[in-house]
Amino acid sequence: MRSARFIPAALGVATALALTATACGPGGTEAADKPAGATSGSAPAPSADGGDSDGAAGAGAGDLAGDLADRLKKHGVDIEAWKRGGWKDWSASTWLREAEDFVNPVIEDLWDPARMQSAKSPDPTITAQAGASGSDPVPRPVTAQREKTPYHRNAAPVGKIFFDSPQGSMVCSGTIVKDPRRPGKSNLVWTAGHCVHAGKGGGWYRNITFVPAFNDLGRSPAALRGARPHEVYPYGQYWADWAVTSGEWLQRGGTDQAWPYDYAVLHVQPQRGGKSLEETVGAALPVDFSAPAPARAGTVGAWGYPQAAPYNGVIMHKCLTGASRLTAAPATPVMYRIGCTMTAGSSGGGWFRALPGGRTVLVSNTSIGPARGNGWLAGPQLGRGAQAAYDMVSKKFAR
Repeated sequence: MRSARFIPAALGVATALALTATACGPGGTEAADKPAGATSGSAPAPSADGGDSDGAAGAGAGDLAGDLADRLKKHGVDIEAWKRGGWKDWSASTWLREAEDFVNPVIEDLWDPARMQSAKSPDPTITAQAGASGSDPVPRPVTAQREKTPYHRNAAPVGKIFFDSPQGSMVCSGTIVKDPRRPGKSNLVWTAGHCVHAGKGGGWYRNITFVPAFNDLGRSPAALRGARPHEVYPYGQYWADWAVTSGEWLQRGGTDQAWPYDYAVLHVQPQRGGKSLEETVGAALPVDFSAPAPARAGTVGAWGYPQAAPYNGVIMHKCLTGASRLTAAPATPVMYRIGCTMTAGSSGGGWFRALPGGRTVLVSNTSIGPARGNGWLAGPQLGRGAQAAYDMVSKKFAR
């Protein structure tokens, strides 16, 4: 059994995707994991001012905002002190890690364009066993293509996730997904577990916000530095008020055994006035929890904002190709793997598959890639545990 080194690929679809490519490889298994959490058409054009970016709670938030101070107080944290910079204390006594402990108070103007551009991608290296019995040969690299601009017309559900960790400001990607209990009015975002929680020995990340269609016109980093806020975040910023990831990620995240469970669901606060994320952006994708094994999945597309060289983190890219199998560790579920040159900065980005009839669904998210160089990405197969996490968030905000 040979050893391989993997890293999180910390990544970043139009409501009608044209998925055309060739190549695929043999079968996989479903993950029976346990959730844990703090419990087609074209998109409308963004507003000229980018909307409100203060994350004010709207319809569907229930009493979560009201009990936030109480939940922080339980852990000896004063909410006003937190907003003034107390969140920068990452000591064990203040770093909340349990499923029910997620808190994410809105700090107005924290994520300005300059701070967004300074954020990095989480990229700790891990060791994993790629067993011959559970992994196909390393796929041929597929060169990532730049997405067409404006993004709000060509990849409306895709965006960037910004958050703070003990290592500094970080980035991942996410996808707006349908909420079965709020048809047409979803506030749910799919991403990777390692984009919201540090896993084994760590806790929940802080100041988590989602920016759909980030850098809508695909400007260069230099041009973006002089851009107005609505050119950076055309639909505004959406702060998470709840997150759910797998129990496996909470307990073993960052180890080889946890990568097949590296997914998360965020609920974000609507803009002022209560208009949902889906209504504002005009797009959300359904999640397919019964997607076939890699050999039968056909063409899969991965979208994201790769940041590590040779990319710069501000341009959306995509890879479209066939999927094969990867086993990250013995006795763990098989993961999807595709050839793709996207690098760190793309974790959490959605993987999409077109069903007969042209409907596009989310089937995975970017989790890991090779530690040296680039050339492939892997993501979890979404089974019963992933569906339970999704349902948990949907039920909590079903009012």
